[in-house]
Amino acid sequence: MDFWIIQSLNALSFGMLLFLLCAGLSLIFGLMNILNLAHGSCYLIGAYVAFSVDNWSGNFFLGFLSGAAAAGAVGFLLQRFLLRRIYGRRLLQVLLTFGCMFIIGDLAIIIWGADPTTLRKPELLEGSLNLNGIVFPKYRLFVIAVGLFIGISLWLFQEKTKWGAILRASVDDEQMARAVGINVPVLFTTVFVLGVALTGLSGVLGGPFVGVYPGVDLDVLLLAVVVIIVGGLGSMKGAFFGSIIVAALDNFGKALFPELAMFTIFAPMAIILALKPTGLWGRVL
Repeated sequence: MDFWIIQSLNALSFGMLLFLLCAGLSLIFGLMNILNLAHGSCYLIGAYVAFSVDNWSGNFFLGFLSGAAAAGAVGFLLQRFLLRRIYGRRLLQVLLTFGCMFIIGDLAIIIWGADPTTLRKPELLEGSLNLNGIVFPKYRLFVIAVGLFIGISLWLFQEKTKWGAILRASVDDEQMARAVGINVPVLFTTVFVLGVALTGLSGVLGGPFVGVYPGVDLDVLLLAVVVIIVGGLGSMKGAFFGSIIVAALDNFGKALFPELAMFTIFAPMAIILALKPTGLWGRVL
């Protein structure tokens, strides 16, 4: 029984990390109809900046904020100077952002080197907790708590606030939103920066147990694509539950069938893509 509980907690912690990675991607597409394949680069930048700031200051939480801010700054530059010129032209978006991913990856190697590294955990979150006989790392419980907090906050923001209503109105009818005085370009830029900042945050949180290395941007992008296909592009609910499903398949697949670990992720994705191309909770594009 302990095995199943521990593996379920591992899957939930990895699922919350994937949710933070995919929430921004889904949010950006849902509002702006932009496919940003440089999303993994923002994960990479967030992790590396947090690593540098933590080494300089010795404060993990300062690195936590700095990583998210650095990813947001990269997102601002991408949206402001490149992507805003090609709204609605999806093929160009894919080619441009994929090229940016390789450029940012090479710049990261120049700045931080090519050796894999791991972010330091804060002292407060070192060690494990004994949960009624189940020993589980404090840091992974922290990741679960952060992911759930941000997920609930995003839902409340979208569904229960005035700004959430403005967002939904801009998605449904951009021209009418402009006509009633909503500054849609500023709104879009803000959402884009928020989305990539969440990705940078996932890079910081994932650094202590996933690590940071050249190529991690492509690895996390691949996982994000699987989540989006399973959950549905443009759906926050799909990003949340899709992340949990993919994390559970990955974790239990590696634990029970290590030789079929890749199959347990990609086979369900292929089945869902064949039977329901919009994903389990996606909207029709």
